[in-house]
Amino acid sequence: MSIDWASLGQVFGISLVATVGLVGVFTLGIVGHSARGANGTPSALGRLGAFTCYALCLAAVAYGIYIIAA
Repeated sequence: MSIDWASLGQVFGISLVATVGLVGVFTLGIVGHSARGANGTPSALGRLGAFTCYALCLAAVAYGIYIIAA
């Protein structure tokens, strides 16, 4: 049995970048969702950014499931 170390390294690197990126986008969503305006109420721009980040995360997960199921 022979292991293709270059391919294994590529899979590891892409998985690492995708995971860190997805967690980073989700974290930005949490930060945007907790953003407060001057009077202490939730910021509309923060909510829009948060929901955009959550939508990107949902799209990435759905694409991953599509790749696995196809």
